[in-house]
Amino acid sequence: MTLPNFLVIGAAKSGTTALYHFLKQHPQVYMSPHKETNFFVFEGQKIRFHGPGDDTISEQSITTAEAYKKQFEAVSNEIAIGEASPWYLYSDRAAENIRCSIPDVKLIAILRNPVDRAFSSYLHVVRDGRESLTFEEGLHAEKDRIRQGWEYIWHYRQTGYYAAQVERFLTLFPHEQMRWYLYEDFLIDPAGLMNDVCEFLNIDCNFVVDTSFKPNATGVPRNRLLGQLLLRPNPLKSTVKLLMPKQLRYNIGQRVNQRLLTKPSMSEETRRMLLDSYNDDISTLQDLIGRSLSAWRSE
Repeated sequence: MTLPNFLVIGAAKSGTTALYHFLKQHPQVYMSPHKETNFFVFEGQKIRFHGPGDDTISEQSITTAEAYKKQFEAVSNEIAIGEASPWYLYSDRAAENIRCSIPDVKLIAILRNPVDRAFSSYLHVVRDGRESLTFEEGLHAEKDRIRQGWEYIWHYRQTGYYAAQVERFLTLFPHEQMRWYLYEDFLIDPAGLMNDVCEFLNIDCNFVVDTSFKPNATGVPRNRLLGQLLLRPNPLKSTVKLLMPKQLRYNIGQRVNQRLLTKPSMSEETRRMLLDSYNDDISTLQDLIGRSLSAWRSE
């Protein structure tokens, strides 16, 4: 029986999808064919979320050990065996579940300025046609949505309180099993970040990964009708899904998204309000991970 020896645990909207695809290129790495299994979040549970479009996470998440093990049946001689589920970091039960099943696993996380991460989550559900409120209205509605059982993508503000999330893992796993990166590392020097990841996973650092492709773009469609056609469920998309290979379909879809979407700006008033709410958490976090986060406060 083969299980992963490393996990990309988050944070959501912080580059985990790109890291998953970069790692898939490496010949010594096996990544689960199903990205975001969410297994250690929902293991043994019946998933019930109640927000618009929340059935997707219910349908796509893996909840049984048998189904999870099948994700790694095709492993051959790869050295690093992994998967990427960005809700592992945010979940209050994933860390304990991971330790119980694979206590020696290596853990990788990318942390993003929580203000920008919150806005990116908002743009994600806007892109998918699920959010009808402004960002400020969504922040105001967040507590009610959480109480009503909406899935984690709607937790715009709450997901960005990283300190308690990081501490859960630091309490359960030795420091040498974990790597904490910043989203800025990913943007400024993706090749350098990948080199460090390869060293951490004990795989060939000389293999050159193509880091030019930036998947999972978020934003608002430039053209509403075209956005509805390409981004929301419809018969044409269903037909293409049946006829086109999955990886080709994904690559084309991501490149179309990058050209189709435009990113609006957050108001400075909202940015300052959110930053004030995260200030103490950022101070705690930088002590936990041993990285200066002063740039987050100055942005």
